[in-house]
Amino acid sequence: MKVENKVRPNQEQMAGFSEAGPDGPIYMVNLLRFKHKAEYQDGRATTLSGRGAYDLYVEGVSKLLAEVGGSIVFNGTVERLMLGEVEDLWDSIAIAMYPSRGAMLKMMMTDGMQEISAHREAGLEGQLNIETTSGEIPNPCV
Repeated sequence: MKVENKVRPNQEQMAGFSEAGPDGPIYMVNLLRFKHKAEYQDGRATTLSGRGAYDLYVEGVSKLLAEVGGSIVFNGTVERLMLGEVEDLWDSIAIAMYPSRGAMLKMMMTDGMQEISAHREAGLEGQLNIETTSGEIPNPCV
């Protein structure tokens, strides 16, 4: 299995937002890798860590999520890999709920998102975003 962290979606992934998508909310699972030190594309000097810059992004994105009816439903630090193998672990996992795929696209296109994106890009080494939906678990025993 090839795993490649990215900071921006490719064209095919962006095009997926214009598709109707599933009925009801989507849950975006974010597997996050932070830079040791934040690096802003505009070259501004900073003493922030990558995580510190990303925290500024989270502060802003939480407000934008609320405006489209969404929320951050989970945010946690990765402690260890319990099962399987990957070359490098992610630093953090967050799950955001959006009322629909369209609501996420609407939020991504706002001026507010454009303003805070610099912090996201400065802080992230890369990430994986996995779109999920909620469903019944026939047998919740793992």
